[in-house]
Amino acid sequence: MFKAIRVFLLLLVLFFIGLNTWQTMIRTTDWNDPLWVTIYPINAAGNNKVQEYIDRLSVDDFDSLESFIAEQGAAYDLPLNQPIEVNLGRQLKEIPDSPPANAGKLDAIIWSLRFRYWAWRMKQTKSDAITNIRLFVLYHDPETMPRLAHSAGMQKGLIGLINAYGDWQYKGSNQVVIAHEMLHTVGASDKYDFSNGQPIHPHGYAEPERTPLYPQRYAELMGGRIPKNADESDIPRSLKKVRIGPETAREINWISQ
Repeated sequence: MFKAIRVFLLLLVLFFIGLNTWQTMIRTTDWNDPLWVTIYPINAAGNNKVQEYIDRLSVDDFDSLESFIAEQGAAYDLPLNQPIEVNLGRQLKEIPDSPPANAGKLDAIIWSLRFRYWAWRMKQTKSDAITNIRLFVLYHDPETMPRLAHSAGMQKGLIGLINAYGDWQYKGSNQVVIAHEMLHTVGASDKYDFSNGQPIHPHGYAEPERTPLYPQRYAELMGGRIPKNADESDIPRSLKKVRIGPETAREINWISQ
């Protein structure tokens, strides 16, 4: 009898956790109110150059991210002038574990649970508790880290772990990565080939019906790159060269399913 009660209580807890997760996901994609997105900078390089970059960051440096989402939302008649409000959170000193490279499903699940727990531990202020989406941005030094590790955005927990460069010349491309992972948290899926990073036609193309098809002029945000031909593509240097395609808009509930 005691064992049955324990099992019942555990199932009850899991039910309410699942219900809360589902309700949160619904609230963040009904687009009745702007989503509060907080960015937490972390000096992953551990050097003075990156620290100086972080110290100079202000919320105004993310205006292009707000404008991009507003402009793209307007293209789909989203009834919000400002779908997101970006806030700059406090600097964090603790660095979370990176997503495992080429991980199996079990390893990925374990990492996601650990990251969600880490993110929960970082909630220390009232603003941390009431923000909708929390994005933890690890800033690296391009001179010592020429290739960044994979970033991750999670709908469960509405959190993202983003690798970026602490260098002003990468400000635009950093915004592209942040926007990409942010949309993962509200339900958008990747639209590129994981084996080579190339956008997948048609949903990974900003202009899938363009004639001639190549070169494309823009990147679809979840496709990640601007296709030059079927085998080559360029990383967009700013959100000015990025669009949100209809399939992505459907996934994040900007247009009806």
